[in-house]
Amino acid sequence: MFIGSSLKMYFSHARTVQWMGAVAEQVKNHPALDAGIRPFMIPQYPSIAACVAIGTGAGIAVGAQDLAAEDAGPYTGEVSGAVLAEVGCRYVEVGHAERRQLFGETDDVVAAKVFAAQRNGLVPLLCIGEQLPGDTVAAIAECRRQIDAGLTDARRAELTGPVIIAYEPLWAIGAPQPASTEHIRAVCGSLQEFASKMPESASLIYGGSAQPGMLTAVADVVDGLFLGRFAHDPRAFVQILDEALALV
Repeated sequence: MFIGSSLKMYFSHARTVQWMGAVAEQVKNHPALDAGIRPFMIPQYPSIAACVAIGTGAGIAVGAQDLAAEDAGPYTGEVSGAVLAEVGCRYVEVGHAERRQLFGETDDVVAAKVFAAQRNGLVPLLCIGEQLPGDTVAAIAECRRQIDAGLTDARRAELTGPVIIAYEPLWAIGAPQPASTEHIRAVCGSLQEFASKMPESASLIYGGSAQPGMLTAVADVVDGLFLGRFAHDPRAFVQILDEALALV
């Protein structure tokens, strides 16, 4: 079971290091680690090395919020998967809704980045989700389409390494209330069935205003939670680990 959080661009470097230190202090002896629960966090690029140094001894993996589609070359401002792996990243977000909406990332761009992650030994955290609330059947179809689209380039190259699928209904990201339990269970149950037939080793986590109690309600159809602003309080992150431990 995976329990993770992306800090996006909310924290300064100093606050990120402080947050990571506070979480690590509580997690390092937490029985959740022995129970197979895998905590991770995803900071801004400049904070990755410091977070790796803090998290390694506490069993907290570190990821990046994005990566370049290329491994090296004249791509000013980009960060390659090769470098992310070199500095100790384990995971990398690909295709987050904000990248798609604010920076124009298409299915082709997402597929190229998933491929870049896998060929550099990183586990892509492939973000998917429907745009509007409503039809569960339509949401399932769109999510399945995004999964297949995101894995196109890697599959063409016969790379079928592990992938974590992060389901976040776009309309629920940052919302005061998450999607209904019924909706999450319907979509995630279908996606688990879909993932079980994929050539990749795929895990499915849920994000989108995830809060305490949600994991308990959907634990049989997900492999963990992807936390947002709720986890800005280090104690809240550990609270979710406690909930996960009670389930496993």
